[in-house]
Amino acid sequence: CVQNSSQEGGIMRSKIVLMLGLLPMLALSANSQTVKQESSVPRQHSTRFLQLVNESKKHVRETNVDEVKAKLDRGEKLILIDVREESEFAKDHLPGAIHLSRGVIERDIEKNAPDINAPLVLYCGGGNRSALAAESLQKMGYTNVLSMDGGIRAWREKGFPLAE
Repeated sequence: CVQNSSQEGGIMRSKIVLMLGLLPMLALSANSQTVKQESSVPRQHSTRFLQLVNESKKHVRETNVDEVKAKLDRGEKLILIDVREESEFAKDHLPGAIHLSRGVIERDIEKNAPDINAPLVLYCGGGNRSALAAESLQKMGYTNVLSMDGGIRAWREKGFPLAE
């Protein structure tokens, strides 16, 4: 009876050690599933960023993808400026667009659009970065700047042509 009791105690200790050894692995597994779930959820913009964008939108003129497409179809001369990052532009962009990301647009705009009265249409992924960039160009004296609300995502959703 004493021998059985000590054998049972040894078995119980082994089970406890085994369970304690498995706990960190279970925790890591649960954590990796949480990370996977979080990465599949679209990233939300911060409140302060959206406040900045909304303030800029009060000072800029906006257009939408249907209006831009109609202008292009009518043959209106527009300078389309993609303000997204270079890697985003490389994936796809509006036909005829030039790339001037938010990080360099103020520095490089005059080389690409020296006429401050030229019709400029800025776009990004959804219309936020383009609104910020449009406000900057207006402060630099550009008079005919539009920010395309909805950005390239809305353009894609309409099935309008894209260049790669």
